[in-house]
Amino acid sequence: MEVTADVVVVGFGAAGACAAIEAAAAGASVVVLDRFAGGGATALSGGVVYAGGGTRQQVEAGVTDSAEAMFAYLKHEVRDAVSEATLRRFCEDSAKSLAWLEDQGVPFSSALCPFKTSYPTDDYYLYQSGSEDAVFDDSGPDPVPRGHRTKAKGTSGKAFFTRLAEATRRAGVRIMTQTRAVELVLEDGRVAGVHCRTLTGLPRALHSALSRAGAKPWIYYPPVGRKLFGLAAWLERRFGRPLTVTARRGVVISAGGFIADRATIRELGPAYRGGLALGTPGDDGGGIRLGVEAGGKTARMDKISVWRFITPPSALQRGVLVDSEGRRFGDTTRYGAAIGSEIIERGGKAWLLVDDDVLRVARAQVKTQTSPFQRWQVRYFLNRGMVTAPTVEEVAAKAGIGTPQDEAAQPFGTPPYSLINVSVRAGFGYPCPMLTLGGLVVDEDTGEVRGVPGLYAAGRSAVGVCSESYVSGLSLADCVFSGRRAGLHVAESSGAGEARC
Repeated sequence: MEVTADVVVVGFGAAGACAAIEAAAAGASVVVLDRFAGGGATALSGGVVYAGGGTRQQVEAGVTDSAEAMFAYLKHEVRDAVSEATLRRFCEDSAKSLAWLEDQGVPFSSALCPFKTSYPTDDYYLYQSGSEDAVFDDSGPDPVPRGHRTKAKGTSGKAFFTRLAEATRRAGVRIMTQTRAVELVLEDGRVAGVHCRTLTGLPRALHSALSRAGAKPWIYYPPVGRKLFGLAAWLERRFGRPLTVTARRGVVISAGGFIADRATIRELGPAYRGGLALGTPGDDGGGIRLGVEAGGKTARMDKISVWRFITPPSALQRGVLVDSEGRRFGDTTRYGAAIGSEIIERGGKAWLLVDDDVLRVARAQVKTQTSPFQRWQVRYFLNRGMVTAPTVEEVAAKAGIGTPQDEAAQPFGTPPYSLINVSVRAGFGYPCPMLTLGGLVVDEDTGEVRGVPGLYAAGRSAVGVCSESYVSGLSLADCVFSGRRAGLHVAESSGAGEARC
């Protein structure tokens, strides 16, 4: 069986959808392949896009922002992951990029969150999602909210992807699910298609049902998720039919990262053990390996973002982070990925020291500042994940760590004192999400994989804006930015034609 199109996209998450929409808008015929039913890590995410420079939502909320202020902050986070020219383009295009998402049907809101949080409740959709408070002193630009959460109940990633998927179909893109890319087709040194295995009939229906049923267990109870997806993989091997999809113009890899590649994660160090893999079994590095096998290079494969949120409740920002020796470290106003990175540097173990006043205010904030999915985590670390004692020395002994020195204990004056376990492996009720940030090295002007003509990469399959560090919404924003870039340039690489079987 063979299918031919101008552009073939491997992976149907945010980056793949954006690439497909832009390629179709440029007049190319497009086929999208996905091992499962589409959505990937995007559908499991919070649906937050980091955007600024004067978005419609910022203006309506009375927030003053500029592309220059956004650039000034992000260059502290992005560092040298991409060039300053690329980062500046990302910031200058940011407000237009969010407007483009709205044009595709993704809803956003200007309802501004009044407190610092890792993710706002359903009352708010614009919030400060980064570490802006911690980066600048009074001489820098004022911190502003740039986290634009998709307007939907609960975690918004599913709604975000659903709207993008609808826009992809409206654009006339052919979407082939339950189809796994296994090898790139090379002709005269150029990528010219993809060899796949695809399911039909009853095996296809069973595979779809297993992947849907296994999505949440894969993250929250891996043994069950691995069993369900193991059955899905068996169906692929047993019943998958060979399929070649020829690409007249080129192939875009947007198949996610490699957080599901347990062997590689283990190689990177024991400190990452016990984290919650934020992704799907499709995030096994398969797309990246396709690019490497075709001659592509990778970078920043050791960059794993580990999230340890201490907010909400916002009162906990008044606490002090200490390591196993009782030494103070970090800044509690920073985003959870920055805190998580510092905890990893300390062997994955850390505690938050608070006094009775902080604890009392934090408990009062739980009802108004947490969403349902956050509430059970907060109740865990404010109860089972915490020890309390009359003095700082006693609470340290109870937690089994070194006594915090005067510098760490100084801000506190209201006993009793508590130590909240914020380690990577703090407990089943307080998971520590992780995702990978490295990938294929691409030309920053086009998204083409360096050294591999006809092959492009986007999202977490490629090195991009968030490949050094992560703040909430930066990955989806980069998926949109890099996906649109790849889709536009691959579509313009040669003549057009209609997809056919």
